[in-house]
Amino acid sequence: MKHNLLGKTGLRVSALSFGASALGGVYGPVDEAEGIRAVHTALDLGINYFDVSPAYGATRAETVLGRALRGIRRDRYHLSTKVGKYTQPGGYGVDTLDYSRARIRASLDESAARLGTDYFDIIHIHDIEYQGRRFTEWALREGLAAVHELKRVGRIGAVSFGIYPMDLWHRIFNDYDVDAGLVHNHYCLNCTRLLELLPVAKKKNIGIINGSPFGSGLLTERGPADWHPASPADRQIFRDAVKFCREQGVPIGQLALQFASQHPVIPTTLFSSARSESVRRNVQWHEEPFDPALLTAVQRILKPVMNKPWNYDDPISKPKTSAQKAVHQLASQPDVVLRCTN
Repeated sequence: MKHNLLGKTGLRVSALSFGASALGGVYGPVDEAEGIRAVHTALDLGINYFDVSPAYGATRAETVLGRALRGIRRDRYHLSTKVGKYTQPGGYGVDTLDYSRARIRASLDESAARLGTDYFDIIHIHDIEYQGRRFTEWALREGLAAVHELKRVGRIGAVSFGIYPMDLWHRIFNDYDVDAGLVHNHYCLNCTRLLELLPVAKKKNIGIINGSPFGSGLLTERGPADWHPASPADRQIFRDAVKFCREQGVPIGQLALQFASQHPVIPTTLFSSARSESVRRNVQWHEEPFDPALLTAVQRILKPVMNKPWNYDDPISKPKTSAQKAVHQLASQPDVVLRCTN
């Protein structure tokens, strides 16, 4: 496994990195023992960067990852988690956003306890665009200042964001002091807008982490989870691409992973899995070249959705459960700030 320097973080990270959202059940049911085996397989195959969040599975992902890393020497891996977004039991969309200094510091302590560490190599400020961007400026002021303070006192090594909208990425990279950025769903078969960030990232030595090579499930045989905001018409286009790849004898996931992870300038591509077999398969795919003619044909099929932005905030704007409806009703009131109480 090749390792690359992640900008001014100073970290040498594996070209493929492990996102632990799947360990929290974000993409379906998880067998904890198998999830732990997946983490160990990743380590054995040279993956040394692991990312997680307390929002994934309402802290379950951090808990399972912590159990998997128990007893592993800390110098064998780099670890990041996120602050600012907290998902309560009940599922995707039942989210609290809190970018206060007090909550961020408490969140770091809670994550550290679950993960069995007193130090994080990177902290990402999470999903600041959610709930209609009502809390974006709060995150950019108090939230960012709080994370920089944690860096100054030695609790963390690097400051980053983990968000989706490209306009916010341009603003953050140009106007704010960050060491890295976890950019998801912007360098995959159906979107290459991450490339817009490369010039300023090079100028300011910001380390880019490319997340979601499988397009949050769109670029897989199984397809995306119900929470994905793609319309039925959009989903059909992806199913057409899946079918075409199958007819060529190449799973679309293979082409997707290869394309996303083999860009010579992007230091690392983050995938998520809770199965050791999938980890082995992804590493094998990453190390094999892809067919440029197949890529061209698949991207021709995907042309109607190429670089199309997704509204990942949509599940909370159109809640499906009574719990989500209650949270949405509160979030839609301009004078209500949702915060965790613990």
